[in-house]
Amino acid sequence: LTENQSYISYVRLQHGGEFRASKNWASIKGEQYFTVQTPGFVWSGKVPLFSAKDVYIDGNGNLKVKLLSLIKIVDAKGRETDQGELLRWLGESPLFPTALLPSENLRWEPIDNNSAKVIFTDKNLTVDGIFYFNEEGQITQFKTKRYKDKPLENFTGHCGDYRTVDGMKVPFYLEATWNLESGDFSYAKFKVEKIEYNNPSKF
Repeated sequence: LTENQSYISYVRLQHGGEFRASKNWASIKGEQYFTVQTPGFVWSGKVPLFSAKDVYIDGNGNLKVKLLSLIKIVDAKGRETDQGELLRWLGESPLFPTALLPSENLRWEPIDNNSAKVIFTDKNLTVDGIFYFNEEGQITQFKTKRYKDKPLENFTGHCGDYRTVDGMKVPFYLEATWNLESGDFSYAKFKVEKIEYNNPSKF
């Protein structure tokens, strides 16, 4: 961030990349809209045959997946989903880095020169994770525990391809990986194609 950086209120972005639910990768196109002062987002993505919508609004998370945009095959909600979606917002906050400045809802605990723990509270839900930094101070990873089905599992979000937008360095590459006992399972590789700030309208 630059000196006297103005706070971000809204973010909208479009992305390409790849996604997989099991073995095979498929190309994906998506849009995402974030609110920053009050944490929230709406993400919609499409791969061949399937569409998905991921939401965190007013403390409530929801993931919906449809086949051929018609047949609902996933409709996840509840406390575990709320936790997972708030962690998604936090893990993707390097896209809107003023959200990571200390506040009454966010605090940092130092670990070492290359990592720090972040603790974030929204309404009555508190989540935490560890951000890892490279020598340039850029966030490279976010490690936490998220619900996958029911048990908590280790999860890593990767950030890379930093570019300057509105005076801020933000990642244009995001990757999501479950760190399971059976091995790491990467399931999303998103490449940002367009990102804009403080324009609270739809593309």
